[in-house]
Amino acid sequence: MAVDTVIGGQPTLELLAGQHPNGDMVVERVLISPQPEAHSYLLLKSPVFVRGIARGDVIRADSSDNSQPKGSFKVLQHGGNLCVRVFTKEDNDSLEQSLTSAIEKLGGDLDIHEKRVLVYSIHVSCGFNTIEKIVSEQLQQYPQANWLYGNVYDPASGEPLNWWQAILSPD
Repeated sequence: MAVDTVIGGQPTLELLAGQHPNGDMVVERVLISPQPEAHSYLLLKSPVFVRGIARGDVIRADSSDNSQPKGSFKVLQHGGNLCVRVFTKEDNDSLEQSLTSAIEKLGGDLDIHEKRVLVYSIHVSCGFNTIEKIVSEQLQQYPQANWLYGNVYDPASGEPLNWWQAILSPD
């Protein structure tokens, strides 16, 4: 899988984000840092559309496996961040200011700010209840906005991925 340098001089990688109703594969270009292991990469920002990953995760994208579609990947190690995606039907500048301030107080970061989408990375140790309360409170003033986690549920089954159990266990 080729690594391209196209976003602010940073290396990027195209990952599979899903399939369009017409059958075409949908890919998203993500910022990465190549790792020592062949075809492995550290994600520098949480993606908008690629599910199951967040900033700090290490993935393997091996183009030599012809049984998988182009852009397929496997998570080698979770970095501990939750990917929180917020979608709006209108410009989100005022929402971004208030929500980013609240997320930053927990140690989270705004990874992507586009006209109608915000993507945050926040460590799972902050707690699901805390994160959900903050996001829900901030979105009350924006009825056209919706949010969801990008790396908590299995895209196929909808079941929790539970990767955080190992990170949160006291061992």
